[in-house]
Amino acid sequence: MAKILIVYASRTGETEQIGKLIAEGIRFAGHEAEVKNVKEIQKETALQGYDGLVFGSATYHGDMMQGMKTLLFLAEKAGLEGKAAGAFGAFGWSGEAPDRIFDTMKNIFKMNMTSAPLRLKSPSLGGGIQMAQDYGRDIAKLLD
Repeated sequence: MAKILIVYASRTGETEQIGKLIAEGIRFAGHEAEVKNVKEIQKETALQGYDGLVFGSATYHGDMMQGMKTLLFLAEKAGLEGKAAGAFGAFGWSGEAPDRIFDTMKNIFKMNMTSAPLRLKSPSLGGGIQMAQDYGRDIAKLLD
């Protein structure tokens, strides 16, 4: 059984909820999932020991939240190359944060990414719960 860490930066709780739903999908697929607020990660060593990582941030003023930017700088030193990964986030208007996180994980960290980031306005709208759970299942497939 693989172990996946999901780290989120959330303003209103929507991105946190998406992260928890992704964790459900990972668990449905038979793997362990741990969900943490970005504020809980203080050192790059906190990102080690996992088979996969999923990072998410709300989009705020066209960018990811500052806590996620800081996490990405830490992650650069964590030796994550080849690990299963995904990116997600909630947004109200434009939704760039998940794309930027995804691109960083893929191109800078050289992680084994899902096909695309998950972008949702809200997990409670338009099948968002199912989409987030399915995203977790997709990440789990990278470990099988």
